[in-house]
Amino acid sequence: MAVDGKNTSYRIYLVAFVIFAVSVAVAVKLTNIQWVEGDYYRKLAKERTVRNFVIPANKGNVYSADGSLLATSIPNYTIRFDALAPSAENFEKNIKPLSDSLALVLGKSSGYFQSELRKARANKNRYYLLARKQSYTEYMRIKSFPLFNLGAYKGGMITEQKTVREHPIGRIAARTIGYERTYDDKRSDGKGIEWAFKDYLNGKDGRRLMQKIAKNQWKPISDNNEIEPRDGYDIISTIDVYIQDIAHHALLKQLEHYQADHGCVVVMETKTGEVKAISNLGRDNVDGNYYETDNYAIRESHEPGSTFKLVDLIALLDDEKVDTSKVYDSKGGTITYRGRPVRDSNGKGYGKISLARGFELSSNTILVQAVYENYKDNPEQFINRLNGLGLNKPLGLPFKGEGVPYIPQPSDKRWSAISLPWMAFGYGVSMTPLQTLTLYNAVANNGEMVKPQFVREIKEWNKTIKKFDKEVINPKICSDDALAKIKAVLGNVVKKGTGSKLYSKDFSMAGKTGTVQMNYHKGDEKMYYASSFVGFFPADEPKYSCVVVVHKPNVAAGYYGADVAGPVFKRIAQKIFTDVPSTNEIKKLNVRYKTQEKNYATYYDKVQKKESVVPNVKGMTGMDAVAMLENFGMKVKVVGVGRVKQQSIQPGQVFRKNQIITLELS
Repeated sequence: MAVDGKNTSYRIYLVAFVIFAVSVAVAVKLTNIQWVEGDYYRKLAKERTVRNFVIPANKGNVYSADGSLLATSIPNYTIRFDALAPSAENFEKNIKPLSDSLALVLGKSSGYFQSELRKARANKNRYYLLARKQSYTEYMRIKSFPLFNLGAYKGGMITEQKTVREHPIGRIAARTIGYERTYDDKRSDGKGIEWAFKDYLNGKDGRRLMQKIAKNQWKPISDNNEIEPRDGYDIISTIDVYIQDIAHHALLKQLEHYQADHGCVVVMETKTGEVKAISNLGRDNVDGNYYETDNYAIRESHEPGSTFKLVDLIALLDDEKVDTSKVYDSKGGTITYRGRPVRDSNGKGYGKISLARGFELSSNTILVQAVYENYKDNPEQFINRLNGLGLNKPLGLPFKGEGVPYIPQPSDKRWSAISLPWMAFGYGVSMTPLQTLTLYNAVANNGEMVKPQFVREIKEWNKTIKKFDKEVINPKICSDDALAKIKAVLGNVVKKGTGSKLYSKDFSMAGKTGTVQMNYHKGDEKMYYASSFVGFFPADEPKYSCVVVVHKPNVAAGYYGADVAGPVFKRIAQKIFTDVPSTNEIKKLNVRYKTQEKNYATYYDKVQKKESVVPNVKGMTGMDAVAMLENFGMKVKVVGVGRVKQQSIQPGQVFRKNQIITLELS
């Protein structure tokens, strides 16, 4: 018994020692946590219960000059289903009415959805995809369906929201409006206005401190460092949707008729340099249709051909080398420089004609002789003239990827004895269509060369943040005397020259045709034609200038500039002065219409009411609805065109000042 008692004592001492050791270890650990690792664990606990959330800023819109919405951001929803979230009772009770409702919205049968939802539950699928790319109104409608209206935890509806950029009135001038694209690794790139003015459009994200509560829910908590998001500014472009529509369809029609590879057209307001329309269409090799995939007008720098002959006239007349009446012999349509022939397109020349007539007929032999004879001993004088016009450097547009022009310099290694004569008819040099247009626009603008403008101003609602005024590149490209003669010759190109097929007694035009061989140095199989026309209208008091370039037309149908590009120019000029509202003559201005006055009075009464609830704007035109809601102090996002079909905040609901409401038009 004594032995057993002794063993028992040992066991008691051992247990006591173990308890003591554990207590010491716990005490040491607690001390370590409190004083050594305490900061780490307190920080970890805070990170898991309190977190800074980014509040994304709303991206600004891009508008046309006439107020049409060209690009805007709208929410896009993906709807998924957690098949295990609903109870068995709720699932069985609601699966049929839910499937019936989904069938009405998503276009598949009720039986299909019943089968799919039951299959998802049997497979314990907690992330079943129901629909992608749903609008806000569609999302709200689905959210109200049976089962889903029980909430995320009882109904199982999972929503993923993504903001996407939309073009409400179609993808007109899509390549110039452009885009901004962000990748998973935070890199970004883009094109056009959206990329060039991203710092204005994107705004600045806000930050809010939030605390975690039950079921992964977070609530905001007071924080002196909270930063409210600043929404992006709106960009008001120079594009006129009426002129853009005319230019786009005129170019598209011609590209399809001639089965061309690609082409572009730009319409510029003469005095300001504002680009009112720009269309860049290239043919898809798969379906054969034409899309805006590349900004040819800005990016594509190539030999311009005969449209470059305008430079010859400017230099010869302003340097007082010769007058337009100077007579040259076309020498049977062929002259040779260092063994290289220069030929007229008709193959036989035009006999002895004046410099002016040679330009009107686009005679290579006449213009080359005039330039070579007067500048061969001092080519620097001719080149300095081109450099003085700014033709040797880009326009300095805000877009990345602007084409770089090339003007040979006598000091270059590439300069040769044929450089000067080849330049005289538009070969051996390189320019973009927009650079060519800028030169012709200067002639139309009484010698003042202005930089092309694509953005008029940056606005925050009705407040102007930045305004882009006219930017002068060259105040006077040549003398008034030279300009008068050049304008007359350009007018005669249409009246009795290579562009005579375009002549109309109803409205005057002036310009120059161009037909250039492309890739001629790569052999016959690679060689093709680029057809162009550039000029301005009306000829006597120019309001607009325009350039048209069509690449690789089917030669069987035709390839001369007057035949391929010229009709696009004429149709644009003709339609602008018959269809565009700003150019129509307003008749019977003082006539009063009772219906119109009644509608206005009704609308005026509505906007004068200082209400604190959302009005019902369904059925109203988009323009009237936006004006009314903004008058109430709301911010309006518009999707689509036409009349209001849906509004994101229902009529009668109380709203806050500057609260965003989305209108869906159709």
